[in-house]
Amino acid sequence: MIKVSPSMLACDFTKYGAEIEKITKAGAEYVHLDVMDGVFVPNISFGIPLVEAARRVTDAVLDVHLMIVEPEKYVEQFAKAGADIIVFHYEATNNHQEVIDKIHAMGKKAGMSIKPGTPTFVLEPFMSSLELVLIMSVEPGFGGQKLIPETIEKVAQVKEMRQVLGVELEIEIDGGITSDNAHLAKDAGVDVIVAGSAVFKAADTAGVIAALKE
Repeated sequence: MIKVSPSMLACDFTKYGAEIEKITKAGAEYVHLDVMDGVFVPNISFGIPLVEAARRVTDAVLDVHLMIVEPEKYVEQFAKAGADIIVFHYEATNNHQEVIDKIHAMGKKAGMSIKPGTPTFVLEPFMSSLELVLIMSVEPGFGGQKLIPETIEKVAQVKEMRQVLGVELEIEIDGGITSDNAHLAKDAGVDVIVAGSAVFKAADTAGVIAALKE
């Protein structure tokens, strides 16, 4: 069963708590929180206070995507803020296993993400210690972008790696996914779909989330 993780980057922040309630009641299993530092990506979003605020209003899984340099410095803070899954970028640190170990030490699930230009083979040494791999299907930093079609193949590659290695982890995709193109990611083997504008700009939130899962 496909899970949906709506990206709060696209929500109406004047109704933050209500927006979270809306998507979870509409069938979203995860709440995707994009943390940007203006260094790793050319944009600044939000940080620990909004993760804490999300935790106060929902029991849904908080899927926290760290688009920040040196994530090892902040794992403990985001874990204490209420993150359930902490996803960091392969490209953002040289201390990959340290980050994974810190996430696990806090009792949280660890995810690793790669940008569109990064080959999937870099993930292989870490896949046995990860609970999730996030394939970016746009260049990280801004919502509302169009899907880069070539990234779909990365989902299939990670699925094959998972089978060969005999590991259990979820494959997530983030960027430009809509109900019109979600079938491409699902056919490739994705488990979790991140969608921002497609969910929050829709007149029928439940209908869009259901379409993403079908």
